[in-house]
This record gives sequence, structure tokens and C-alpha cells, in this order.
Amino acid sequence: MAINHAHHDEPTRFFLFGGKGGVGKTTLAAAHALRLAAAGDRVLLVSTDPAHSVSDLLGTKLGAEATAAGENLWAMEIDPTADAEQYVDSIREDAREAVSKAVLPALDRHLKLAVQAPGTAESALFDRFTRLMDMAPGDYDRIVFDTAPTGHTLRLLTLPSMLGAWVEGLAGQRAKVNRLQGMWRSMAGVSAPDRDDRVLSRLRQRADRFARARQRLHREALFHPVMLAERLPIEETVRLIAQLEEAGIPVGELFVNRLWPAGTGSDFVAERVAQQNEYLAEIRERFADYALVEVAQNARDIVGREQLDQLAGQLTGPAIVPL
Repeated sequence: MAINHAHHDEPTRFFLFGGKGGVGKTTLAAAHALRLAAAGDRVLLVSTDPAHSVSDLLGTKLGAEATAAGENLWAMEIDPTADAEQYVDSIREDAREAVSKAVLPALDRHLKLAVQAPGTAESALFDRFTRLMDMAPGDYDRIVFDTAPTGHTLRLLTLPSMLGAWVEGLAGQRAKVNRLQGMWRSMAGVSAPDRDDRVLSRLRQRADRFARARQRLHREALFHPVMLAERLPIEETVRLIAQLEEAGIPVGELFVNRLWPAGTGSDFVAERVAQQNEYLAEIRERFADYALVEVAQNARDIVGREQLDQLAGQLTGPAIVPL
């Protein structure tokens, strides 16, 4: 599938950077956000990097709320683990009120397992993503996510339909219980509480939000895989792209990060560059259908705004269509 920036009628509002740990996703996402902000868009950069390196990069102390980080730029740092626990708790609260007492022990067991299940932190993250996505185009023109869920997690996008079915099943069960309770109540002359319907409407809202996010990811998002010119990241990227295409998420430019510059001295460096160039040739061939952005390795780690601004200036991918 060749890259096609006109892959949808809507403008691209969401940019998701993904790839193995340690390939520089956070730095590239931050530079990309700066580039968009410089073009005049209101940009929110969302980081899930536990090392809080975005705070350092932008020279701004960030937290879980969006903080101004420059002209047209806001940023926030999310803690996925804390989010996961809150997420499961909120589901537990909703469900506890909505199911009959008899089912509660089973439900609690199920949810306890859910907190530890590998997908839960990602689901929580995804839940947060969907809330943030609702902020564009109202509060922000574009949102850049520095560590997007993998393609595998984006298949959680089938979750809305499952969640929808589960909510409706629950609703059916509720209605039956309510009818019985209603009968007893009317016989006893007690008025019925309305909180059950509040719970269901909250669950329905969540299912709807997920479904809406899925639609928008197909139409208004670009996923940018980030890799290094090394064996494992190449294979990882092949798998990631397959997952993204299966999930129907449009793939944007691939970033090949930390390329060693040629013509720098010693035999060791020459060997290193030669090996990198073999991998790079393979990357250009295997990912010929995608636009590639090749990013040179900085001699020093990128710390602080000045270097980040320089990097943003180097990211000359295809022109971003103005909103």
C-alpha cells in the first residue's frame, strides 16, 4: 500500500508515534509537535513516557493536565499504570451498581484479573486517548501521541462492538431485575431508585466514545512507526505495519532514527556506518511503499529546547496539508 496523504477527506488531526522502546519516539514526536505548532496549528503533545523526558525536552514541568509549552503548543504526561487502576476501578463502580448482588463476587474476581492482564494498561491508555481525541478540533487542531498503543492494541478498536454487546446484555439483565424489583416495590409501595439507568448510560457513553474514536482513527489519524537501522527494529516494524493495516489505521512516514553520519574517522565508525547502510538499503527496499524520513544521529543526546528546535527543522517529511 503506497502512502497517500489524501487517504481521507478529513484533515489529519492525530499523529501517533510507535515502535520498540528506546528508538527515540518521544523526541521525534516532540519535534513533530513543534513543527506543527510552528505552522500555526494549536497542538497538544501527549506523552506516556515514564521517564518524563518531554518535560526536559520542552523545558516545562508537565503533569496529567495540558500545560502551555510554547507558542501554539501544549503538552501533558500521563502515567499509564495509575490510569489502568483508575480505569478498572471506574468499571468496577459502574458494574457493581448495575449487576445483581449474586454476580458481584464473580465480577470482582474477573476485574482483579483484569488489572493484571497485559491489555489493561493499554485499554486504559486507549480510554484516555479516546477522551483526548474528543478535544480536537475544539480545543486543539492536532494531537501528537508520543507512544501510541501498538497496532496490536489498536485492534482493541474491536472492543467497542464487544463492549457494546456486553452493555446491552447487561441492560437486558438489568431490565429483568428492575421489572421484578419494580413489582416487589409497587407491592411494598416503595419508589424505585434511578441510579441503575445512570450506570448504564455511563457504560453506553463509553461504548459510543470508543466507537467514535475507531471511526476517527480510520479517517483522521496517521501512525508513524519509528525504528533504527538495526535487525530487530526492522522486523518489529514489519509486524507493526501488518497490524496497523489489519486494524485499518493509516500509516504515515516511517522514521529511521539515529543514523550515523558517513565520513567520520576511525575504522570502527566506518564499519558501523557500512553495516547501517546495508540495513538502510534493506529498509528503503522493504518499505518502498512508504515515505521515509531518515534522521541523523546527534553526537550528543538531545536535551532541551534548542536542540529540539534544530531537530524539528530537519524533519522534512511530505508537506503537511494545512487545516
